[in-house]
Amino acid sequence: MNPQFIPINIAVLTISDSRTFDNDTSGKVLEDKAIADGHHVVHRQIVADDIYQIRAIVSKWIAAPDVQAVVTTGGTGLTGRDGTPEAVKVLFDKEIEGFGELFRSLSYQVIKTSTVQSRAIAGVANGTFIFCLPGSSGACRTGWDDILHDQLDIRHKPCNFVDLMPRLLEK
Repeated sequence: MNPQFIPINIAVLTISDSRTFDNDTSGKVLEDKAIADGHHVVHRQIVADDIYQIRAIVSKWIAAPDVQAVVTTGGTGLTGRDGTPEAVKVLFDKEIEGFGELFRSLSYQVIKTSTVQSRAIAGVANGTFIFCLPGSSGACRTGWDDILHDQLDIRHKPCNFVDLMPRLLEK
């Protein structure tokens, strides 16, 4: 018997020095896709490319009882201002190495070797899943459509992240 769909609460964070809600196409893509899949976007925010500001917001959401997953967009490149992995990785209780590996493999099909410049990562902190995607709307579509769509759906088999949520804080 297939389980019933369980919507989860998602926080979306756009990391950019130049985006506003008027031109944040990547954050909007993630919000729209999450809602279309039946989830709840409980927070959406834009923050400058500053590791301490990023870390402060993600830390707040990790501690919030109404957030089960955080999806970020931006700051995963190689420029001096790109600091998302450095900001969030230290917060992880466990890293999900396969997320970045799979993202780059999927991305290679679209942008070929340019995908080596992506430092997409994911992990779990305090029972909250955190997914960090590049800042382009195409990368957000790839990340959502080809990974998160299935992994955030309890009906996806043989396994998915929602199945794990009740067990993330086990000792």
